[in-house]
Amino acid sequence: MTDLTDEIAASAAQWVVEEGLEYGPAKKRALKALGLPPRTPLPNNDQVEEEVRAYIELFCADSQALELLALRRHAMVWMTRLAEFRPYLGGAVWHGTATRLSDIYLQLFCDDAKSTEIELINKGVDFEARSVKGLHGELVEALSIHSFCDELGEEIGVHLLINDFDDVRGALKADSKGRSPRGDISALKRLIEA
Repeated sequence: MTDLTDEIAASAAQWVVEEGLEYGPAKKRALKALGLPPRTPLPNNDQVEEEVRAYIELFCADSQALELLALRRHAMVWMTRLAEFRPYLGGAVWHGTATRLSDIYLQLFCDDAKSTEIELINKGVDFEARSVKGLHGELVEALSIHSFCDELGEEIGVHLLINDFDDVRGALKADSKGRSPRGDISALKRLIEA
C-alpha cells in the first residue's frame, strides 16, 4: 500500500507545483489522473510535502527560490498593513515550498472579525468573504484578496483567515516534524534575511 500512496503523493506534488493546488484538491486530482477509485487511501500531507520538495528540487531549482522570496516579501507587505490584527504567515510560503502559483495565507487574531473588513474597506481594498474551516475545524471567516505582486509581475491570492484573539496560542503548536506551522512578522523577517 505504501507504493500506491507514494505514487499518489508524487502525482499530487506535480499538481501542487504546476497548478498551484492545495494538498487536498491535489490528492483528489492525483487519484483521478491515476485512474484510482475515490476510496483509495490517500497519503498524509507530510508525504505530499516531501514529494513537493523533491519535485521543486528536480524541476524548479533555478526559479523557485526567487519566487518564494518575492512571495514572502509580498506577505510582509500585507502583514505590515494588517499588523494590528496580529498576522501570522502559514502554508507553502511559510514552509518554503511556494512557487509563483501559490497563494499567501495569513491567520489574523482579533476580537472582532468585522474590524478587519472595515479596515480593508477604509483602505479601498476589494475582497471576497466566505467561511472556511479554521484552526480547530470550526468555521471562520476568510477574506480573499487579489493583490498585484510587483516582483512577480502578476496577481497573487492573499487569504486572511480571521480567528479569535485568544486562539493564537494553539496556532503555534509545533507540527509532526517539530516545526512551527506559522510565523509572525519577526519570524518572517528572519526567513527573508536568511
